[in-house]
Amino acid sequence: MRIEKGHPAGNELNGQTTAHDLGFGKLLSKKKDFIGRAMAARPALMDQARPNLVGLKPVNESDRLRGGAHLLAHDAEPTASNDQGHVTSAAYSPTLGHSIGLAILKHGASRYGEIIRVYDPIRNGDFLAEVVNPVFYDPEGSRLHA
Repeated sequence: MRIEKGHPAGNELNGQTTAHDLGFGKLLSKKKDFIGRAMAARPALMDQARPNLVGLKPVNESDRLRGGAHLLAHDAEPTASNDQGHVTSAAYSPTLGHSIGLAILKHGASRYGEIIRVYDPIRNGDFLAEVVNPVFYDPEGSRLHA
């Protein structure tokens, strides 16, 4: 359920991500002081080119997303210079009936709908996935108290 709702946890909170990267920039107070305020305001940490949290949905629903897989442009060779991010968390969603995942992807927030290559050389994974909103289930929160 955590992944279906797009909630970041340990794999996404790795010390290299910021509130803006994870889609929580709007939650930072503009008026009150908080721990990390000076760091959060640094231009390099607010750069739009920073990787962002996204959701991934395999194009072929029988493909299985796994944490640690590399993300590449759909037609790119699997080299370090072509690496655009990685899958942080993945699971089978009984609600949706297929594998879903959360990932950190370069320019991720502007790439919804794009098809990318998921490459996992250790477990022989190589398939295409769609970049989607990280909230897969009930994005409006209407089922919160259902």
